[in-house]
Amino acid sequence: MEKAKPTAPPIRDVDTYSSKVELAYNGSREDLDPYVPADHRPLESNTSSFGALAHLLKASLGSGVLAMPLAFRNAGWLVGSIGTVLIGFICGHVIHILVKTSQQLCIEIKRPCLGYADTCEIVFQNGPKPVRKFAKFARELADWALALTHMGACCVYVVVIAESFRQISNQYGGPSWSVNIFCALTLVVLVPLTQITKLKYLVPFSALANFVWLGSIMISIYYCLRDPPSISERSIANSITGIPNFISTCLFAMEGIGVVMPVENEMIKPQQFLGCPGVLNIAMTTVVALYGFVGFSGYLKYGEEARGSLTLNLPQDEILAQVAKILVACVMMLSFALIYYVPFDVVWRKVQDKIPARGHRVAIAGIRLAGTLLIVGIACAIPRLELFMELVGAVCLSILGLLLPAVTETIWRWGKDLGPCNWIVFKNALLSIFSLVAMVSGVAYSIIAMLENL
Repeated sequence: MEKAKPTAPPIRDVDTYSSKVELAYNGSREDLDPYVPADHRPLESNTSSFGALAHLLKASLGSGVLAMPLAFRNAGWLVGSIGTVLIGFICGHVIHILVKTSQQLCIEIKRPCLGYADTCEIVFQNGPKPVRKFAKFARELADWALALTHMGACCVYVVVIAESFRQISNQYGGPSWSVNIFCALTLVVLVPLTQITKLKYLVPFSALANFVWLGSIMISIYYCLRDPPSISERSIANSITGIPNFISTCLFAMEGIGVVMPVENEMIKPQQFLGCPGVLNIAMTTVVALYGFVGFSGYLKYGEEARGSLTLNLPQDEILAQVAKILVACVMMLSFALIYYVPFDVVWRKVQDKIPARGHRVAIAGIRLAGTLLIVGIACAIPRLELFMELVGAVCLSILGLLLPAVTETIWRWGKDLGPCNWIVFKNALLSIFSLVAMVSGVAYSIIAMLENL
């Protein structure tokens, strides 16, 4: 009896079986493929690595570069030079761990990008159970520290504008008013500027400010290098009581952490932000080199007379020096509205849901006006430029630029690849202690100086 020949399965069943295998394979392949945040970012996120570097340099090379001679005055030229490198390294490292934490978090929760406050909040939400209840507080702390930092910068801008025009007025026979009156007069320009609500309308002002700013820095450096005194006439190291003020001024000048996440979030290839050489390393190396050079040359030239803005030390009887002062004042006027946008945005996000939609336009105008009056009022009350820089650097940037990133990285990695005895825990603990010491000592010395000048 012949054996029955095996029959082939129907073609339809074979096709069905193949389809199931292919579907299973594709599904498993999708599960194995990692989530790449850059692939899911909106089309508007089209900044190249070179563009990101330009943005980061522009944000870091602001008014702070002209304050570095003041920082060196507090520390001495040798301590200031070494301290600038150390603080630059610390700032660069802290930015690195913040961006790395944010990038890893985006992959895990499958989000294309995260801001600073978002990163802090979500890290706390997904951290060990004891810290989860602090997630909302971490977000609020990041938001308000960022807002106060930019408000402090706006106060600095008002004082520089007022002092520059006061010097020019005194030189050319204008009214000999106090700097307080000139601070109040800035409202004539600043009130209309701060009513501009769309960032795109501020772009021409920002572009013009970049060119003007470069010219004023070049003129200031020219005067620093013209007939400098002997280095033996300057202190190698000053009193230890000046170190907190040096650290606070350096943090104010150098720390651009508020713009780091927006820049990284707009990059086409965010993986090129970190690494070697990487956008961050190139930017921080350039910033530290320029800040150290300006600080050293400015202190060598003007010594204990160094002011909160280098242009305020320039000669009052030379046209070129007066041009530099006018350029700096104009730059800060043009930049004020852009810097002011950050604290307004934080405040508006907190109150907009409590205001009826029909009243939003009036409320926006009112909040912008009130904020401008508050900033100018503070500048009028305490028109000491260096005190603002030291206080803002001590409080806001110690929290925003040092403490929060260190704490956030520790919570994010805790239980994954960190334990109580890991060296990263000790490193972040040292960063946290350094930030708290810098904050307390900087605030104490700033308040003492303010009381002495009332």
